[in-house]
Amino acid sequence: MINNTYHEKIQKIIIKIKDLEYNLLNKNKKINKNNIIEIKNQTPRIQYCIKKINKIKNAIFDIKSLLKLSYDIKDDSILYDISIELIEIQKKLIDIQNYSIFQKKYDDCNCYLDIQSGSGGIDAQDWSKMLLRMYLKWLSRKKFKTEIIQELSGEIAGIKSATVRVIGKYAFGWLRTETGIHRLIRKSPFNSGNRRHTSFSSAFIYPEIDNIIKININPSDLRIDVYRASGAGGQHVNRTESAVRITHLPTSTVTQCQNERSQHKNKEQALKQMQCKLYNLELKKKNYEKKIIEKNKSSIGWGNQIRSYVLDHCRIKDSRTGIEIRDTQSVLDGNLDVFIETSLKIGL
Repeated sequence: MINNTYHEKIQKIIIKIKDLEYNLLNKNKKINKNNIIEIKNQTPRIQYCIKKINKIKNAIFDIKSLLKLSYDIKDDSILYDISIELIEIQKKLIDIQNYSIFQKKYDDCNCYLDIQSGSGGIDAQDWSKMLLRMYLKWLSRKKFKTEIIQELSGEIAGIKSATVRVIGKYAFGWLRTETGIHRLIRKSPFNSGNRRHTSFSSAFIYPEIDNIIKININPSDLRIDVYRASGAGGQHVNRTESAVRITHLPTSTVTQCQNERSQHKNKEQALKQMQCKLYNLELKKKNYEKKIIEKNKSSIGWGNQIRSYVLDHCRIKDSRTGIEIRDTQSVLDGNLDVFIETSLKIGL
């Protein structure tokens, strides 16, 4: 005979399944909408998500069958396995959500976090140290690896600046919306009259763009011409078509070599030159992208704070999302998920 506890377990599992199916339906609708809007650019990403969603649908179908079996044979030991499987499905749904959110360039890269104290004197430097601690705690919760590249201490307290390298999947994607000015309002511990003081510190997040560029040349992109070498080299060089000219069609880059008597050796050398030239082109492209990112950093104005931390009134408000938190200590201890996840979901 099945007891009341068993029925309660069944009801909890059914509610969980319905919740998962609802989330799955919403995710499917969102993907289909993206498929219509940006089908050309998003097709591989959408196909990946749809494949994962279909697997989850099949897993939920199997769970329903197991649930029915458990009820038919009056065995509640199966419910434990079902509960474990539901937890795994929930994790897979979160993975799909993350994959669909991080669609911008460099989202999957490692990144750097710069903290810079602004106006506010010692209080601003102390605030910068508090911000650094807050982000390091949040990154630790998210299981990101961090390396403090540089940290410049203030004369009395806090830090003037710091740079942290963040290593992990979607590091830049998770952090990129945190770039901006963070304003602190509190009764200053460095003021003898304990007066209210406003301090500013900026956070700037930028992706790690690897300078070790791999150049893979598609043979179909090359036009290889052979011709008779000119100049010194003897009758043999002038008599055979040993010289090689290679043109990279997509970039119109040209290399040529006629130093060797062997056409094969000249071709090998011309290909090496092509590799170097294309590497330099890619390096210039990367440096240009870095300059654009750095330009965005300099455009940050002190009047454009993204978040205000009013500690003496126990209130932290995000000016972009409108979210307001009263548990200030929790946020300063690294509980930033509500701010970051909301900003990502609304597409900041």
